[in-house]
Amino acid sequence: MKVRRAAKRSPVLTDAYRRGVAFYHGLRVRGVMNRRAGGVDPESLVWIFGSGRSGSTWLRRMMGEMQGHRVWEEPMVGALFGEFYARAPGENLRSADYVMGEPIRRGWIQSVRNFVLDGARYSNPGLKPGEYLVVKEPNGSVGAPLLMEALPEARMVLLVRDPRDVVASVLDAAKKGGWLYDGRDDVAGKRREAADRKPTAFVRARANAYRRGVENAWRAYDAHRGRKVLIRYEDLRADTPGTMKRLYSALGIPADEHELRRAVEKHSWENVPAEDKGEGKSHRKATPGGWKDDLTPAQARVVEKITAPLLERFYPGRDSTDT
Repeated sequence: MKVRRAAKRSPVLTDAYRRGVAFYHGLRVRGVMNRRAGGVDPESLVWIFGSGRSGSTWLRRMMGEMQGHRVWEEPMVGALFGEFYARAPGENLRSADYVMGEPIRRGWIQSVRNFVLDGARYSNPGLKPGEYLVVKEPNGSVGAPLLMEALPEARMVLLVRDPRDVVASVLDAAKKGGWLYDGRDDVAGKRREAADRKPTAFVRARANAYRRGVENAWRAYDAHRGRKVLIRYEDLRADTPGTMKRLYSALGIPADEHELRRAVEKHSWENVPAEDKGEGKSHRKATPGGWKDDLTPAQARVVEKITAPLLERFYPGRDSTDT
């Protein structure tokens, strides 16, 4: 207060005060003020967005084997902010009184940034300067645009898989005896037997969930001006070493080839124990195009209709039930 009153009495101090405020504001906008002692450098964050059942666990495991890498396993921060924002009525979003209103967007985007960096620090207290924090967040992809806006220095991986294979995988997991069945209730309040009783309705709901998450991740990817890479699960399966090299090159992260080969081999499909893979297991097929055996033609058409823009974008010329 004394500085402010003195500034009013002196043109020189007034100019200095204004320049000081402008400088401080600039630091906050660029996020420099958020690099607290012992905090997490936003450039160390590597986000994995897309959808569940797209190979994100496999990718995270391989990346987690690399020296100087740590993993933040599904913090769901994307769902926390993304769902709240997406469900807000338009009237609320237009109001400066609303906590995520557009008139005060700059302020709450800064708050999202602080929240994520603080969460990363407390969840990974052993993260050292120069290390990378791989954030597996496919099920929080609805919030990807907000997170990447708040953390423009971060790196981003958009991992996609044919939606028909994704839906077929979730359908298998949610049936009785599947790894998703026991103890789970649908978010809409339906009984957990929905995949067995009404499989086509279940397929429709999963296809809509896929489209919503991947569309938001795609929007974040297109808008992001930092380091980023698009990876298709099918390419990762066909040439894992080559695709991983491309990923690290695009992200600008040094990767020792010997170490990378070791990580790829350790987590290859062939090295998954036989008792841990197959029908009803989290490691199921790893076979692109397996949906042809798992979905009925009618179910496949449902998925294709709902996810048509994404199939056209990521899988042009792919086999369809209409061809």
